[in-house]
Amino acid sequence: MHKFKILKTEKGEFRVQFVYNAEIMVWSENYASKASAKNCVESLKKNAPAAPVVDLTKEETGSGYRFEIDEAKNGETFVRFRAANGEIMVRSETYKSKSSAKNCIESIQKRVAEAAVEEVE
Repeated sequence: MHKFKILKTEKGEFRVQFVYNAEIMVWSENYASKASAKNCVESLKKNAPAAPVVDLTKEETGSGYRFEIDEAKNGETFVRFRAANGEIMVRSETYKSKSSAKNCIESIQKRVAEAAVEEVE
């Protein structure tokens, strides 16, 4: 089951995770308020399903809401989702294969709109 988790950090900030069972697929930066974390969730639900995928390892470029596939320092690939203003909303772990990164994006696009939201204090 895919769902969002809004977690409160030790410092009283809030972070968003999109999870499948116990696996964290992507996570956000820390937000000062729970309202900002909820805005992140709503924006992902609205904009991620139809967002284009830009493969930065192939020197592709893009603008607006988009998924990006990029290469980490260790040579593995990871996924980011950028807002229209260029801010990174969420990112994934690194994957050994680019196909795993693409699977992550496809899973998010198919399931994010209907995902439940769980608030964890």
